[in-house]
Amino acid sequence: MNAITQLFNIKYPIIQGGMIWNSGYKLASAVSNAGGLGLIGAGSMYPEILREHIQKCQKATDKPFGVNIPMLYPNIEEIMNIVVEEGVKIVFTSAGNPKTWTSFLKSKGITVVHVVSSSIFALKAQEAGVDAIVAEGFEAGGHNGREETTTLTLIPMVKEKIHIPIIAAGGIATGLAMLAVMILGADGVQLGSRFAASTESSAHNNFKQKIREVKEGDTQLTLKELAPVRLIKNKFYNDVQALYEKAPSKQDLIDLLGRARAKKGMFEGDLDEGELEIGQVAGIIHEILPVQKIIQEILADFEAACREKGKFEF
Repeated sequence: MNAITQLFNIKYPIIQGGMIWNSGYKLASAVSNAGGLGLIGAGSMYPEILREHIQKCQKATDKPFGVNIPMLYPNIEEIMNIVVEEGVKIVFTSAGNPKTWTSFLKSKGITVVHVVSSSIFALKAQEAGVDAIVAEGFEAGGHNGREETTTLTLIPMVKEKIHIPIIAAGGIATGLAMLAVMILGADGVQLGSRFAASTESSAHNNFKQKIREVKEGDTQLTLKELAPVRLIKNKFYNDVQALYEKAPSKQDLIDLLGRARAKKGMFEGDLDEGELEIGQVAGIIHEILPVQKIIQEILADFEAACREKGKFEF
C-alpha cells in the first residue's frame, strides 16, 4: 500500500478527475469498481441533482468514491450540507481558499483533498489541514493555473515544500506518465481527459469523438481574465481570439462567454458554439473505451515500464 491507496482505502493510486459534464455517478462508480477512486463532479450539478448522483453511486458501488466541489459556486453551503447528509467520505475541493471548508468537512469525518497549481498554494492547503493535495500542471484540461507551470516541474517543486501525499494531474493518460510523475515524487495520479473519453463518461458522444480527433497543438489555455481554461480550438475559441484583437474589457469577455457554454459543448454536443474543455494529452487518446479497460491498460503499461526502467545505458 502506498500513501494514496492507504488514505482512500483503494486498490490502485489512480483518481478520476471530477470533471464538469463528464463525471456523473456512472463514471465515478465504474472507476471505483475498477480499483481506483471515482469522483462525482459537483461543478455541473444543481444541489438536488448532486444528491441524486451520490445516492445512485452508493447503489452502483460498495467501494470508496468522492465528490469534487469547486468552491466558487454561490450555493456552496447547500452543496457541502448535502455531502455531509448523504454520508460522503471523501471530498476534493478546488477553485477557492481551502481554509474556508476544510475544518468543517474534517469535523464531519471527511477526508479532504485540495487541487493546486503551485507550491505556494500547496503550502496553504497543507496549513489548512487537508489530507492530500492534487498538484495540477498547465497541460490539464478545463480550469487551470495562471502560472503555466508544467506537471514535470510542478511535482518536484511541491514535493520540496510539503509532507502530505501528492496526487499528480495534468498530461497523464498512460502508465508511462504515471511512473514518470511517481518517480518525481507523486504518490498517485489523477486522470481527467482519459476518463472523459470513456464509455461511462456522461459527456455527449460528439465531444468524446472530438477528443479522439485532437492532435498536438489543438488545445489552448485562454480567458485568463476570467478563469484560465484549456479549450479545444473550435468556432467559439476562434470567436474569443477575434475578440482579444479588439482589446476587450473583462465584461466583453463575460458577455461572449454567456451562460452554460461548457454544458452546450460537452453535455449537449455543440462542437461549434460550446466550450470544449480537454487536456493536451488528448493528442494520444485514440479510442473510447470502458473504464475497466482503461485502468487495465494503464496498469499493464505501468508494470511494463517498471520492469524496463533499469535497462537504460549511458
